[in-house]
Amino acid sequence: MSLTAEAIKLDADIKRDSSWSLWLRQIAAIMRIDVKRNFFGKRAVLIYLVALMPIGLLGLIAILPTPGRDWLDFTAYPKIFSVIYGGLILRTVIFFGCAWIFMNLFRGEIVDRSLHYYFLSAVRREVLLAAKYLSGLVTAIILFTTVTVVSMLLLFFPHFFSSSTRFFLDGAGMGQLFTYVVITILACIGYGAFFMIVGLFFRNPIIPALVLYGWEWINFLLPPVLKKISVIHYLNSLVPVPLSEGPFAVVAEPTPAWISIPGLLIVTVLVLFVASRRIRRMEIRYGSD
Repeated sequence: MSLTAEAIKLDADIKRDSSWSLWLRQIAAIMRIDVKRNFFGKRAVLIYLVALMPIGLLGLIAILPTPGRDWLDFTAYPKIFSVIYGGLILRTVIFFGCAWIFMNLFRGEIVDRSLHYYFLSAVRREVLLAAKYLSGLVTAIILFTTVTVVSMLLLFFPHFFSSSTRFFLDGAGMGQLFTYVVITILACIGYGAFFMIVGLFFRNPIIPALVLYGWEWINFLLPPVLKKISVIHYLNSLVPVPLSEGPFAVVAEPTPAWISIPGLLIVTVLVLFVASRRIRRMEIRYGSD
């Protein structure tokens, strides 16, 4: 290789390294702004109210007498938490929490008439997209993993402290808690990407969010092929205490973790790629929103 060619290659490498360094600094700067806004902005109140639903419910159960015979049997508690997690935390709290967080990453900026400041700055739109997605992801993961952990501890310890201590320290409790936390993180990753793209494509994202919510809820009625076109199927396949979906459910084999986790991550990457294509051509029309 000639001296000139080596110099050109070195210059290209320096520019490439400086570009990556600049993009990472820009991502970090935007994330600091958005994470603070997600936790302390005016729209954060609704997120906290949604997140407090299972904690408030289990807190009441903790201080009140046990509501039935099933609650007197400690061996039933893993199944009880699986019901609470799948029906309330995963399908409602995490779903609607991610919807509110991620749809407002861009839609909220449009409503506040502030998105054009980012578009006019020297920031690539793909970098802006990555920064906003990561800021929403950090917010959702911190919030909803906390809800998951606190909810499980609130269920187990108040009425059966000694048995719960043995269950978590010597039994399957810690492994189950870790699995629920992993499912929560994956749910934030998957739902976050879908809801961010909904916020980019639709001026009124409420209807698409409700359609997606209905699709996730009727998943147990769908044939096996259609079950796999949903986030909830892959998440339910990872639940440590599987539950029966009822007499009307269409039976389908759970997807193994070595397929469901990479599959969900690949779909998330594809959704983010579509979002990056969309944001390149995105034009702001404040008057129509």
